[in-house]
Amino acid sequence: MTEQVGTADDGPHHDAAAGVRRRAAGAGRDGGTAPEGGTGSTGSTGSSRIGTREAARRLGVKPATLYAYVSRGLLGSSRAPGGRGSTFDPDEVAALARRGRAGAAGTAAPGQSVPEPPSTAGSGGLGRVRTGITLIEQDRYSFRGVDAVQLAAVHGYEEAALWLWTGVLLPHTRFTAPPGPLAAARAAAAALPPASGPMDRLRVAVPAAASADPLRFDLSADAVRATARGLVAVLVDALPPAAHPVGAPSGGAAREDSARTSPPGAADITDEGKAPAAPAAGAASTGTGGDRLALRLWTRLTPAPADEAGLRVLDAALTLLIDHDLAASTLAARVAASARAHPYAVVSAGLGALDGPLHGQASALAHRALTAVAEHGGAGPVVAEVLRSGQRVPGLGHRLYRGEDPRATALFALLERDSAAAGALAAARDLAATAAARHPDLHANVDLALAVLSVAHGMPADAGEAVFAVGRTAGWIAHAMEEYGERPLRMRPVGAYDGPPPGQPLPRPEFTPR
Repeated sequence: MTEQVGTADDGPHHDAAAGVRRRAAGAGRDGGTAPEGGTGSTGSTGSSRIGTREAARRLGVKPATLYAYVSRGLLGSSRAPGGRGSTFDPDEVAALARRGRAGAAGTAAPGQSVPEPPSTAGSGGLGRVRTGITLIEQDRYSFRGVDAVQLAAVHGYEEAALWLWTGVLLPHTRFTAPPGPLAAARAAAAALPPASGPMDRLRVAVPAAASADPLRFDLSADAVRATARGLVAVLVDALPPAAHPVGAPSGGAAREDSARTSPPGAADITDEGKAPAAPAAGAASTGTGGDRLALRLWTRLTPAPADEAGLRVLDAALTLLIDHDLAASTLAARVAASARAHPYAVVSAGLGALDGPLHGQASALAHRALTAVAEHGGAGPVVAEVLRSGQRVPGLGHRLYRGEDPRATALFALLERDSAAAGALAAARDLAATAAARHPDLHANVDLALAVLSVAHGMPADAGEAVFAVGRTAGWIAHAMEEYGERPLRMRPVGAYDGPPPGQPLPRPEFTPR
């Protein structure tokens, strides 16, 4: 789930529509045809508005680029009197020009964006998007200015997620699923074919849960946070418990095993600040109440008994994966939020983008590679076969980091304390060392660490993707909350049409001979 080279998280595309003031009521979203010059109507500040030609001249760009700025939210526009053409606020044009000059000199002020043409290299032609969530620099990254690795070392996933949404850190935070959405999500997930994997079930669980939440369209900050806490819990609790092998304990015995392996304080408090209700007599500890989310997810991904070392790795992975700037799935989530989609739809958009083979499949490929290393007794034959097929060695390389992915470094350190992971960890190191003999600049990424976790504890190959999706949901929500505060529908790139010119004849029907 990081980007290729070998990974799936897209690189940073932040800071694009920054610094531009909120648009006045009635400002046009898409620009329109421009008057050929002149000043137009008077704005609310009393200064005369200017036309397209003059605005383009002051910015030193072509009219087409001017409209690209409008569509990307960098500049506001209003219809000219009479409905023909567009007018612009000269003060806003001047501010945009100043930011452009500062950016060209590499001195853009903090919190401001640098306007750039739609074809800007390094941003995929989409410009940049302001965000205060994640900063990636050299070989580290931070959430809201706090080192993400240090955060994961001290606080659990639920605590970190709630802090990211609210700015308040509440110890022993627990997320609980609301009964109605959880029942709908479980029914939808259970209706899939038996061979369906965790990701298949997650993708159908989200819209099903939304259908049972009549308050989903409330986009106020408090409502979105409440929805998010419940939705993250629904994602985990809607998955069926992993099947136990024949002869494994069940019922009360399974509950006792879970209680012995649950860390102290795992059921201390719910996200509502209340002590969780005791489980019903005879109920297995599959965790829908006070258990921490990592334990509940563990029981959905593997029948292996949970231990504190393994749970610590899983919880840290969830936290480390909360966000990684504007990866493809996060951009999709922000586009949905820009259209004022509710949080369930935002998460569905993220899950849809994650389904692609270039974004969500990296950890599964690494899982299979580690399994193959164990079967062959070494990484040499596996690396040879991968390269022979024209593919990259999975789990290695990250275009945003020159050295090892800091998420992988943190997880490997925890996996070293997990005795069950010794074999898988040795296979991962063998894989990395074999590839490094020819490509010393390739280092382990987070997908390789997730693969070590899944292989070591008998999880399916797509378990890493499920961990990624659950962890990243908190980040998608954080980005949605940011986007809800921006101008609606601002994330609309300008198409560069390269089709036939207008005036083509109508298509003629074709009849298939009988």
